[in-house]
Amino acid sequence: METVRQRIQGLDWPGLWESIQQNGYALTPVVLTANECKELVGLYAEDKGFRSHIIMARYRFGRGDYKYFEYPLPPTVQEIRESSFPQLVSVANRWNEQLGVKGRFPNTHAAFLKLCKKQYQQRATPLLLHYEAGDFNCLHQDVYGEIAFPLQMTCFLSEAGQDYEGGEFVLVEQQPRAQSKAEVVIAGQGQILIFTTRYRAVKGKRGFYRANMRHGVSQVRRGTRYTLGIIFHDSK
Repeated sequence: METVRQRIQGLDWPGLWESIQQNGYALTPVVLTANECKELVGLYAEDKGFRSHIIMARYRFGRGDYKYFEYPLPPTVQEIRESSFPQLVSVANRWNEQLGVKGRFPNTHAAFLKLCKKQYQQRATPLLLHYEAGDFNCLHQDVYGEIAFPLQMTCFLSEAGQDYEGGEFVLVEQQPRAQSKAEVVIAGQGQILIFTTRYRAVKGKRGFYRANMRHGVSQVRRGTRYTLGIIFHDSK
């Protein structure tokens, strides 16, 4: 059977790049097997391997909870993070070029983490998120310091319609001199959503501009929903 790394490398990346450029997000076919999803969900009941546990209601982030992994990451999480980063660098650097930003991201995730370390961002940011009926996640952006990679991913570990109902992934883009635009994404178990961390480059009449984006999760109406969040930059 193919490894997670091989499955990620075998995706239709030109098609995904085009969707990210045009829409700010892209949804992959199934990447993770049902067993891999089950194993990741099983980690949530353990304290070992996590650096913090966040109860969203305490901070008015929404309802539900999540846990940040600590280093070293579980092998599957590490594979996803390492193997997908090089595929996304081309989009990130293109956006910097289009927006007139001088900096460029390195080609490997290990090199990128060295840049984070120089800014004292050394804490792991991949996380498992857990929602029960009535839970939701308010619109937000996952920026943890001076350095932030412009793309991140959500891996869907539960099956919509079977394990839970509701809990749709929501993206909201702020449009210049217009009301915000919302996108709702419904994904199956094992699929991965790649989306904008905080802004993307959009071509307007006078060139490219930054379109600010936030994301969240609508209320879960029934069941239990688990996802794995892959954020590429580390936290202070």
